Amino acid sequence: MATPGTPDEANEAIRLFMQERAGRPLWAHEQAEYEELLDAWSAAVHGHAVAPA
Repeated sequence: MATPGTPDEANEAIRLFMQERAGRPLWAHEQAEYEELLDAWSAAVHGHAVAPA
């Protein structure tokens, strides 16, 4: 997965990720991926670079 660079890109990546998994809990590997997306969003909002996973 490419790391989103802007807050809007990160929001869209999170939306798409969760839409694909709507109505069910996340598997452990999906939870880890979701947390990486949240980290990327936070970094984008605060203007920090995130190293790709």
